[in-house]
This record gives sequence, structure tokens and C-alpha cells, in this order.
Amino acid sequence: MIVVVTGILRFPPQNMTDVLPHLRNLVEATRRRDGCIAYDAAEDIFEPGLIRFSEKWPDAETLARHLQAPHIAPWRAVCRDQGLIERAFTAFEARNPREV
Repeated sequence: MIVVVTGILRFPPQNMTDVLPHLRNLVEATRRRDGCIAYDAAEDIFEPGLIRFSEKWPDAETLARHLQAPHIAPWRAVCRDQGLIERAFTAFEARNPREV
């Protein structure tokens, strides 16, 4: 089994110029350090300010460690400073396609 996470963050559209470089840092650091299988984020092309996340983790423990990683606190500070409007994430277990 793997853990799949999907979610969104919503910012005021006018703040995205400031948010995106920090988002890039978050994604790159997570992919490099946190043991994820996949970690993607992108601004919705139809809803400026809406960032959609898609993540795959080998297990819940690895996901929990990611949430405590050193690069997460600065990202959360950026979210606060840039007027985060909405946050919604869902995690669920899924069958690993390699095991099917």
C-alpha cells in the first residue's frame, strides 16, 4: 500500500508572483529529501491563486516525517504572510501499482 495525498491551497491571485518561487523551493526540497514517490504542485490555469497538490508516499510514517521536515516551517510562514485563504488536503491508502 502507498499513501496518496491530494489537496489545494488558495491565495489571493495578486500574491502568486511572490508565492511561486517559495512553492518551487518546497517541491524541489521535498522531492530531494523527503522520501516521496511523487510530489507535484501547480497553479490551476482556470482559477488564478489556486494551487493543486498531488503526492504519493511509501507509507504514513514517511508522510509524517515530511510534515516535520525543516523546509516545511518556512513554507507555512510564506502561506501565512501571503494571505492563505483556503487549505484542504485528503490522504488515503491505495494499492501500489507495482503490487497489482
